[in-house]
Amino acid sequence: MSTARVMLKPGREKSLLHHHPWVFSGAIASVEGRPGPGETVDVHASGGAWLGQGAWSAESQIRVRMWTWQSGQAVDADLMRARVLHAHGLRAGRYPGPQAAYRVVNAESDGLPGVIADRYGPHVVCQFLSAGAERWREVVAAALAGLPGCEGVYERSDADVRRKEGLAPRTGVISGTPPPSRVEILEGGARFLVDIAAGHKTGFYLDQRENRARVGAEAAGCEVLNCFAYTGAFGIAALAGGATRVTNVDTSALCLALAAEHVRINGFDESRAEQVHADVFAVLRAWRAEGRRFDMVVLDPPRFVESRAALVRGCRGYKDINMLACQLLRPGGMLATFSCSGLVGADLFHKVVADAALDVGRQVRILARLSQAADHTVDVQFPEGLYLKGLLCVVGD
Repeated sequence: MSTARVMLKPGREKSLLHHHPWVFSGAIASVEGRPGPGETVDVHASGGAWLGQGAWSAESQIRVRMWTWQSGQAVDADLMRARVLHAHGLRAGRYPGPQAAYRVVNAESDGLPGVIADRYGPHVVCQFLSAGAERWREVVAAALAGLPGCEGVYERSDADVRRKEGLAPRTGVISGTPPPSRVEILEGGARFLVDIAAGHKTGFYLDQRENRARVGAEAAGCEVLNCFAYTGAFGIAALAGGATRVTNVDTSALCLALAAEHVRINGFDESRAEQVHADVFAVLRAWRAEGRRFDMVVLDPPRFVESRAALVRGCRGYKDINMLACQLLRPGGMLATFSCSGLVGADLFHKVVADAALDVGRQVRILARLSQAADHTVDVQFPEGLYLKGLLCVVGD
């Protein structure tokens, strides 16, 4: 047991009894002792009953992220190593090969709150996004370095969420061989180049793996518009599925250059892919005015909702972009639309898309509800872990 104790307010223990891993500041009545950042604390109900142990963070609204609800289980280096190995064991056999790419550790859902680790061939890229994760950084990084075939561990702890934990950003090699400027991976037979050091998040959106395959399966004979394209992975999936032409739109010229490179290295005719460096909202409005039309539109925007205060504005953004997409689709066209905002639940996202369809007078039918890839596991007691939601729709007149 730790020396510091967190006492909850009356009635605020229910979520912990159901093994939800977060304790918010408003649930805490008092703190006995002076725990440092990331230090393990005991959590007690108002009546004194012991509930579990977690990592303390005085800077965050999530004051405690739970490590264990099991009495007598030591929160130590052995526990951290065991959880890394267990998480890896759940996935490694599903993604074989020296150029496989997959999520190794998915934070709370793997019992390691604040720890993200993605594998790109022989390189593991990790993020330590909470005070507790930071405290066990060296142990976790060493465990990742010891995974079979790992040649180097690179840190990308530069996400904005670290500021909420009172942590400064940090990037760079932790151990082993530095990654090359581009790491080649394979996904569904397609080749992709990942910029580990400077790409978004850990370099590639692994959570869209299955959704890219589904889009590709629907793309035969289609002229496809891929919005917020990043490095064009949805576009490559569409071309592989038989799309006649793909238009990638993104605000980053560097990302689009890599999207064009992906077209080349996968052997597609470069005339079938257009790279448009522009603001998505602005260019879609312009194309709507010009009467340009597509057979399929993919919307994979960045997170529009960062906080509850931004929820209304963010939903307005989702509605606007879906309205534009519906107006740019030919009758019978396909819409694959996504939200990665954790605060926008599946029901709310459905409503936003429905309102967009109503406002533009298009009939939209859902063919499939989409979510994050299987390696982005979600603990059933932690629904917040299910952040990516999507709809595959057919848009009529």
